Amino acid sequence: MSKKKQNIHYVNNKQFSLAVVEYVQSVNDAKEKGEPLPVVTDYIAECFLKIAEGLSHKANFIRYTYREEMVMDAVENCLKAIENYNIEAATRTGTPNAFAYFTQISWYAFLRRIAKEKKQQDVKSRYMLQSGIEQYMMSDEVDAATLTVMQSFFEQLKGKIDAVKEKDDAFAQFLKQEKERKKHTSKVDSDLDQFLE
Repeated sequence: MSKKKQNIHYVNNKQFSLAVVEYVQSVNDAKEKGEPLPVVTDYIAECFLKIAEGLSHKANFIRYTYREEMVMDAVENCLKAIENYNIEAATRTGTPNAFAYFTQISWYAFLRRIAKEKKQQDVKSRYMLQSGIEQYMMSDEVDAATLTVMQSFFEQLKGKIDAVKEKDDAFAQFLKQEKERKKHTSKVDSDLDQFLE
């Protein structure tokens, strides 16, 4: 039988966790002695990249055009957070689980990048609607048929942008109402009087 091909984004959790624990201990020792902090090893940095790249291939994130930016944000956040890794954190197995810790950091880095890009896209859409971009596309050399097609395109584009904006506003309003409802709903033990008669 042929051996199963190993995934290029594979990270051995045991080796990775051991390397992270050793690095964190060296950082703590350097802090105690007042020495400069050691540089993250190449192995750990490669693992951060593999974790982020592997996560970016999940169905949740694969189709984003800015997937590479998401990966780099995740690696950056992992490098910033490595000093905060708690080597004594309890896990089910009793051994450190650095893979889960840094995967979670990468996940939230991806969500932050998606939110930033969504805001940027919203700004671009509003600018396009308010600037009257169709005027820039018009010239004296455009015939009537092309002009009609261009105007139709811009009207459809504006309609789609408005529809997305309405859905986003409705969703935001729904979330706000749910938050208010949960805030005002008091947590009281259930009253069983009606069943005890």
